Amino acid sequence: MKFIHTSDWHLGRQLHNQLLLDEQRDALYQLIAMIEEHDVDALIVAGDIYDRAIPPAAAVSLLDEVLHKIVIELKVPVVMIAGNHDSHERLGFGARQMLDSGLYITGTLQQSFQAIKLEGKQSSAWFYPIPYVEPATIRQLYDCDVTTHEEAMSVLVEPIKAHDSQGLPKVVISHCFLDGGSESESERPLSMGGADKISPKLFEDFDYVALGHLHGPQYKGGEHIRYSGSLLKYSFSEQHQNKSVTLVELDDGKASYQLLPIKMTRDVRIIEGELAELLAQGLDCPRRADYLMVRLLDKNAILDAMGKLRSVYPNVLHLERTGLMAQSDELNISADHIKKGELDMFSDFFSQVSGEALNDAQKQTLVTLIDKLHSEVD
Repeated sequence: MKFIHTSDWHLGRQLHNQLLLDEQRDALYQLIAMIEEHDVDALIVAGDIYDRAIPPAAAVSLLDEVLHKIVIELKVPVVMIAGNHDSHERLGFGARQMLDSGLYITGTLQQSFQAIKLEGKQSSAWFYPIPYVEPATIRQLYDCDVTTHEEAMSVLVEPIKAHDSQGLPKVVISHCFLDGGSESESERPLSMGGADKISPKLFEDFDYVALGHLHGPQYKGGEHIRYSGSLLKYSFSEQHQNKSVTLVELDDGKASYQLLPIKMTRDVRIIEGELAELLAQGLDCPRRADYLMVRLLDKNAILDAMGKLRSVYPNVLHLERTGLMAQSDELNISADHIKKGELDMFSDFFSQVSGEALNDAQKQTLVTLIDKLHSEVD
């Protein structure tokens, strides 16, 4: 049995107000090509299909387009669960009617666990989808006293462990936060105070565990308990992550893995330096169209720094004046020092606008004005 494990597509996501739908389409078509190339038996999507409960229409259309190509044209079954970003009811609409086509969507959790037997070209396996769920839902659905996500997950996996798989491998699909997992800034916390953390030991008995929620590819508790990571980089904290999907092959209950890299149309990077240096480097940079956070080290005021940067790097999404902040941290909180900083700042601004430095008379007028303003405040 061979399948691809992916998660956290976050269709409709924005990065600093930049819609990423074109990049998501490109990544999903790479995924379709991988499905064909590796001749897989199934695709697993472990939650956070959309970025929000009510996704934009274009995101819904993209999902429909991609699933049609995989399920109908390639005839590859897809098992998909809702994550904490998804609306469980909306994602699960029509799920029962789509079963015969090979599309298995688990939105809202049901009282009895779901077991899906998929027939592969070489062998078969059981898949158990567990959508993201709050402990309060488990308390109500199962009439039990649970308060943490780990207690809730324990209730859900026990009947799956007891299920007679007739010797076939068991694959659990879940959207949760395993204790010790490496987080990114783009993940929405599931709970406060650590109550969302789940021990990997709950999943040790299964042949493979396809997880979603954490955006960096990783495994915890055992190599078979894995996060595939998100489809794309969704925050600048993920700049060093290599995005991929996980190709899994089950042979006699043993799982082997291969990370299939996703090539990003535009990378998400942080660059740092002084303005003149960055502008010069950008002229010959083949990656200057990437989505960028820029940290400027200049300690002087700069007129329209963002405009200057975007003339060379068209997709600068965020600018940090690291140099100015470092300089301000070094200043003593004294009136004379503050006044000197204001004078220097305006002098730099004046030279940027007029192209020449303040003359002595202008500088004296400015000093008098600053002194007057400070005396009025005092």
